[in-house]
Amino acid sequence: MESQSIVVLDFGAQYSQLIARRIRELNVFSVVLPCTTSLDEIGSHSPAGIVLSGGPCSVYDADAPNADPGVFELGVPVLGICYGLQLMVHVLGGKVNPAKKREYGHAEVEIVGDSELFRGLPKSLEVWMSHGDEAVELPPGFSLTAQSPNSLAAIQNPAKQMFAVQFHPEVQHTRMGTEILRNFVLNICKAKRDWTPQHFIDGTVASVGQTVGDSRALCALSGGVDSAVAATLVDRALRDGDGSSRLTCVFVNNGVLRKNEFEKVQQNLRDKLGLHVLAVDATDRFLGKLAGVTDPEKKRKIIGNEFIAVFEEEAHRIEKKEGKVEWLVQGTLYPDVIESQSVRGPSQVIKSHHNVGGLPEKMRLKLIEPLKDLFKDEVRKIGRDLGMPEEILQRQPFPGPGLAVRILGEVTPERLAILRECDDIVVNEIKKAGLYTKIWQSFAVLLPVMSVGVMGDQRTYAYTCAIRAVHSEDGMTADWVPLPHEVLKTISSRIVNEVKGVNRVVYDVTSKPPGTIEWE
Repeated sequence: MESQSIVVLDFGAQYSQLIARRIRELNVFSVVLPCTTSLDEIGSHSPAGIVLSGGPCSVYDADAPNADPGVFELGVPVLGICYGLQLMVHVLGGKVNPAKKREYGHAEVEIVGDSELFRGLPKSLEVWMSHGDEAVELPPGFSLTAQSPNSLAAIQNPAKQMFAVQFHPEVQHTRMGTEILRNFVLNICKAKRDWTPQHFIDGTVASVGQTVGDSRALCALSGGVDSAVAATLVDRALRDGDGSSRLTCVFVNNGVLRKNEFEKVQQNLRDKLGLHVLAVDATDRFLGKLAGVTDPEKKRKIIGNEFIAVFEEEAHRIEKKEGKVEWLVQGTLYPDVIESQSVRGPSQVIKSHHNVGGLPEKMRLKLIEPLKDLFKDEVRKIGRDLGMPEEILQRQPFPGPGLAVRILGEVTPERLAILRECDDIVVNEIKKAGLYTKIWQSFAVLLPVMSVGVMGDQRTYAYTCAIRAVHSEDGMTADWVPLPHEVLKTISSRIVNEVKGVNRVVYDVTSKPPGTIEWE
């Protein structure tokens, strides 16, 4: 769909997706690919430039991640970041050694040579370092352009259009990082700024229409932003001349939805988006499969499998009435894809997502994932350009496996009833405080921890509820929110007084990393 892109080759860095986001903020499309991607595959993305990401390894290790050296001969500018700088030096004839003094955190660097990468920037920059190796000999044709007190900070070979920095311009801690990326993407690569919501909408509608043809599609609705935007996009692509749509949206009550969510979501999607919604209550079916299951990955796989089974059954019924159904639409996002795949093979998968790794290996329906290249903030922008109401677009993310991954341990009707009431209190109090749209996610978690309490002069022995609220830009990293004391006090008081079965409330103050946003 994109006319050209900036390709980010990922060497296992935690910031690779952030590089892509920063580039997209310049209205230039960027894609993250594993460092082992072939030159042909890289070329298929029409790269205007290539970025080599950071990574946790040393380039001189026997099992160090590598890229095809041909990336330096594609005739497009290359920017190395941290490990990317060291790889560039190592591959092109320089030398990298363990650093005499490692650099982690804030650092001051001085620009010591003219470089298009630093055009318009002051001579001194505050940057973010995170490296234990350093380049000690530069490859032929390279020169030093920036220096930190301990090591080189930037190099270049402008004749070959190769540039590299030892620090991380993509993180907010690097004060002028956005300007550095802007110089590379716009001034050096001369990339076209055509990555806009309308460009994406037009391309997606055309692509989906061409892919599906005269067939019909089902859309897996959750009631959240992602599936609602995906459904609206595909619905636009599959509207026929008489105004009818070949998209049927299926909203499944999997038994682990929030309080009154099954009814509210149906009304929203039909009345406000005009979608054709088929509601299926499969509560007993899902809870029966989840009975006795405590492992979080097994919960996700069970829910993923049952979702698809339900959709295939509904597709069969629809086919009998209206014609052949071949396609299933899901609101999979880029972070879902990235967290569910290994960049280098041996690296660890964080967790399987219900709409990616949780899918059965053999499916009769073919998948359409119109949002799989987007981050959450981009999805909301697309929704606004589609004219969707803010009430739907501002909904906080909700996991596909629902409350099943917010109940640690076995999912039972009793525990679900308890968690629904706790979660309803958390969300309503945060809305009352005017904080709901300012927070990425806020929710309750029911812990398999019983504790002693005293209520009405009587001893109690009941569950513990954890409250979680985080700030995030895209779900890839997150910081816990310091909720006002009075808000926490009200939430805690209401839960222990109104929810039978809970006598203790705790607040989660863990960021991502090292934790994940959800507890399971």
